[in-house]
Amino acid sequence: MKIATWNINSVRQRTTLAARFLHEYAPDVLCLQEIKCTNDQFPAKEFAKLGYVHQAINGQKANHGVAVVSRLPIRKSKSDDFCREGHSRHLRVIFENGLELHNFYVPAGGDVPDPALNPKFDHKLDFLRRLERQFVKRKDRRTAPVILVGDLNVAPLENDVWNHKQLLKVVSHTPVETDLLIAARAAFGWCDVTRMFVPPARKIYSWWSYRAGDWEASDRGRRLDHIWVSPALNDAVRSQLIVKKMRGWAKASDHVPVLAEIEI
Repeated sequence: MKIATWNINSVRQRTTLAARFLHEYAPDVLCLQEIKCTNDQFPAKEFAKLGYVHQAINGQKANHGVAVVSRLPIRKSKSDDFCREGHSRHLRVIFENGLELHNFYVPAGGDVPDPALNPKFDHKLDFLRRLERQFVKRKDRRTAPVILVGDLNVAPLENDVWNHKQLLKVVSHTPVETDLLIAARAAFGWCDVTRMFVPPARKIYSWWSYRAGDWEASDRGRRLDHIWVSPALNDAVRSQLIVKKMRGWAKASDHVPVLAEIEI
């Protein structure tokens, strides 16, 4: 089973790019974040024509929103209450094969890393705490096949950013955020799929700012997009890939897809 996660930064603007990606990489499941449309505006027919006829959408007008499109049958889907602001930032999907998948879009948090001065940053920290609490109470971590994916908007490790020291006071890599994300990962014993294959000593990113004049030459990226698996699936992961070249496609998102192949 091949699963992909991608902050597409407006699905209606990048449906053609999504089709190109699906033709080239052929994941069984594609999880999207920041779709920026309501459920009825989602290009469902276009994805169905590509073979992704099973769909779950949690959209929102102009902002946020997540979706899952799949070639595999979906038994049920719902959005859990992780977001105190009521944003569309989560989908939980149960497939016919029993796999449980969580698709998250964690708040970016604005520019000022101070919850007292910046309500967006305070919201982000609250969301990460809720993420930890939601899974720490579960007792089935060692038996349940569960995957968590999404734009988590945190680069937790030193080599998940282009310069650790310079970004310690920059939102997405501040110690309070990285500590909360690491705590959330520990709460369910999640395994970080990318770092299963890419040693922590090696730099790797999934996001490059639009502000960079030449993103590829400067390569000042951050690893904000993640795939985690529960302990029950640790031995089932076969491969991972961050599709860096897609950042160079015309009208690209500032994020690129992350893929994992898992034997279910």
